[in-house]
Amino acid sequence: MAVDTISENLIAKEDALKRRLRDYGAIAVAYSGGVDSAYLAAMAHEALGDKAHMVLADSPSIPRFEVAQALALAKARGWRLTLIGTQEFDNEEYLKNDGRRCYFCKSELFTKMDAFAKGHGLRVLAYGENADDGLDPTRLGAKAAREHRVVAPLAELGFRKDDIRALSKHHGLPTWDKPSFACLSSRFPVGDRVDVKAMSQVEQAEDALRLLGFRQYRARHHGDLCRIEIDPADFAKVLDGETRRAIIDALTRAGYRHATLDLAGYRTGSTAGR
Repeated sequence: MAVDTISENLIAKEDALKRRLRDYGAIAVAYSGGVDSAYLAAMAHEALGDKAHMVLADSPSIPRFEVAQALALAKARGWRLTLIGTQEFDNEEYLKNDGRRCYFCKSELFTKMDAFAKGHGLRVLAYGENADDGLDPTRLGAKAAREHRVVAPLAELGFRKDDIRALSKHHGLPTWDKPSFACLSSRFPVGDRVDVKAMSQVEQAEDALRLLGFRQYRARHHGDLCRIEIDPADFAKVLDGETRRAIIDALTRAGYRHATLDLAGYRTGSTAGR
């Protein structure tokens, strides 16, 4: 590792992480293709080789584009990967979206990972929570992780998001500067029932924004209205005549009657209240 490119503190943290991963002997990692899980997967593979099993969950709440990217990265890196279907949409507690949705989603994932691990003789499950995640009150997955005894080595060793981005860049992971992502169910206001058909509308809207070159965005679903959140630095681009028409056309094809630009810009948890 090139000492002059990252701090000695980060090198020491990463060495500690790899020692901990080797101590596990074998592991199943909840992998999504995001910044944190991709870095954890890379370190698990480096420490354990084929004894590190990456588990990628697939459900209607994950855009096809995200799944394809995650699969491509795992293949390019030679990771041992299993794609599993999760059935959170069969759970009424998840669908009613009362503020606990993330808990039921993660509980379903970890239940499926438990079964996978037992079938492969694995005793340790891990996920990519980092040390900053505990500051976000909208993240309820930690409760499900504790119940299923899923370890969070990045958080436990004090890895912050900036640390993970820096080390990911150092290792050539294309996820190092990937924008934050949350599942499509998060686009519905708390209290509004999650609906698979409406989720398809959201995915179409966000695909359009991505193809138009936006990086940090959300398409918030409010019935027949789509509320677009983007970085305020991109407001001028949205209002450009050609881009604006392309967005309106895409949202119309997705089934929306109205489109609005949220002047507060992109922010996490903006559907938590109504």
